[in-house]
Amino acid sequence: MNSIDWEQQRAFLAVLETGSLSGAARRLNLAQPTVRTRIEALEAALGTPLFTRSPGGLTPTERGSALHEHARAMALASDAFVRTASAAPDEIAGTVRVTASEVIAVEALPPILTALARRYPRLVIELSPSNRNEDVLRREADVAVRMVPPRQEALVARRIGAVPLGVHAHPDYLAGLPFPGSFADLAGHRLIGPQSDSPTLRAVQVAGFPVKLGELGFRSDSDHAQLAAIRAGLGIGICQVPIGTRDGLVRLLPDFRLDLETWVVCHEDLRGLARVRTVFDALVAGLKAYLG
Repeated sequence: MNSIDWEQQRAFLAVLETGSLSGAARRLNLAQPTVRTRIEALEAALGTPLFTRSPGGLTPTERGSALHEHARAMALASDAFVRTASAAPDEIAGTVRVTASEVIAVEALPPILTALARRYPRLVIELSPSNRNEDVLRREADVAVRMVPPRQEALVARRIGAVPLGVHAHPDYLAGLPFPGSFADLAGHRLIGPQSDSPTLRAVQVAGFPVKLGELGFRSDSDHAQLAAIRAGLGIGICQVPIGTRDGLVRLLPDFRLDLETWVVCHEDLRGLARVRTVFDALVAGLKAYLG
């Protein structure tokens, strides 16, 4: 087998995840011919094609698909290596990757991270807003804010409390419309919710909100898009109570409440790094203040 280097594997992973040479080139900030050359060199070294060409782009072969997780694990390890090497263990400097749900990352974390940046100007934060629970054990993130209790071993976890969800609308939407005093009164209103069935939708239904996908007048699987629609006065939807209170939204049907358990998590091996410990503790304190 010919020599295989990491840059070839990076190119393979980028093509695999973007579906094209041009997409991989943009991700890697390389020229498209460079990406093609690296893929061809990797295929020659392995003695097998990794992609088939089609009008829709590049489709991985069976061998290419089988190599995905290995390449992904190497990419995560490489990124973690760079972050770990970004500063000495006892320095509050260097890079810390934080992941949180879409709404928490955009709505709750910026003031906390601003205070951190002012106090520690050499600290660099990588923030990943994602409703997917990025894997702390695999070092997809150094610190995670999770809305479900962590179950893996080798994690340090601190429970923040429960973020309450409630039914809200902007005052401009409600102006001139019958005020809904019960779930039955929602029949004449535009409702905001997800585009597809989801665990969150089912949890909302179990908590007592009898909403169905077909009854929604605005649909998006992005929680932040739903929040933006509520803020714009597009209709009635569910959002975090602290955000509704802060933004002057009207809380409706106060008997409905759904709590999201919230945790801050990091790998136990990282707790000894001053920068990770500092970010972890700041998120715990800041999110507790966010909950009031």
